[in-house]
Amino acid sequence: MAEPKQGNKNEKVGSVVGNKMAKTIVVEVIRRVPHPVYKRIVRKRKKFYAHDEKQVANVGDVVRIIECRPLSKLKRWQLKEVIRKAVQVTTDLSSIGIQTGPEKRESKKKGKQ
Repeated sequence: MAEPKQGNKNEKVGSVVGNKMAKTIVVEVIRRVPHPVYKRIVRKRKKFYAHDEKQVANVGDVVRIIECRPLSKLKRWQLKEVIRKAVQVTTDLSSIGIQTGPEKRESKKKGKQ
């Protein structure tokens, strides 16, 4: 029987810098290459749009993406796995005992006192 050929798909590891689109993440991949003339190691970065079907990746996560067929004008990659989740910082101050709510502020205008 003819086995379907599985080609080697290109993989990249990078960090998520954006997830505001529906089922799409922006992954920034950083690579270190020597400068062609000066031979100093420089960091080059490139952003890739990747398809995130289950919307599991958040900003700051380290993810692995793989090549796939074109899904839109810019998307040619798809999320394979989340390698490391980012630490999520909360802005909910009530969890540490600080009460917040609607308060009246004193007006600093000269006319109102």
